[in-house]
Amino acid sequence: MADTSAITDKLERKKVKRAARKAAPPKGSRAGARGENKAKVKKAARGKSKR
Repeated sequence: MADTSAITDKLERKKVKRAARKAAPPKGSRAGARGENKAKVKKAARGKSKR
């Protein structure tokens, strides 16, 4: 994205960022599922307390 740290006017910064987002090439499709790297939680047996 464009470096907008020098722009102090909020609306002007917004305009520049929007233009940069529009001009950027589209992102490719995902390689894997969104949460594939999340830590998996084991399911507890029925009737057991988790803590």
